[in-house]
Amino acid sequence: MASDLHVHVALLRGINVGGHNRVAMKPLKENFERLGFQQVRTYINSGNVVFRTAEANPLALEERIDRMLDQNYRLPSRTVVRTKSDLERVVKALDQEGEVDPDWRCNVIFLRSTIDPKRTLKTIALVPEIERVICCPGTWLWFARAADINRSAMMKLGRTPLYHDITVRNVNTTRAVLRLMRETEAK
Repeated sequence: MASDLHVHVALLRGINVGGHNRVAMKPLKENFERLGFQQVRTYINSGNVVFRTAEANPLALEERIDRMLDQNYRLPSRTVVRTKSDLERVVKALDQEGEVDPDWRCNVIFLRSTIDPKRTLKTIALVPEIERVICCPGTWLWFARAADINRSAMMKLGRTPLYHDITVRNVNTTRAVLRLMRETEAK
């Protein structure tokens, strides 16, 4: 019964970026269906896969999807899975921030289920005059002054082990994925 199924999004990291790790969405959708997921839908080519399943544990889903990506695509990926309520909390926090100053950028940084966002954020030396972070469950809303974005602590994450346990989406993609999740739940 559809009401017994949970709506999730798998946020795949590092696919179809700069011509690397190419994954076509139609076969990806089919592989998710082979895993037993229902109502599978993808959103844009950057690896956003919405689906329904009886499994409620995001960590178990992350591990299962990672195995499939490794077996079928040879991608040592680390997927981030979120529930619809997780994304609703993120979008609510974005809404509470209001309109972002046009001189600033906001990205949504999703962390794997194994990462504690508050504790991990304490280990990052933010540059307060050019960036700030709002901590949500499993997610950081990262705001940075556009002119100084390359000097920010968050841009330096690519040189740390943590980089492999996060994936980034812009605000518009995050909102669109939530709409898709709501549509999926309504069906």
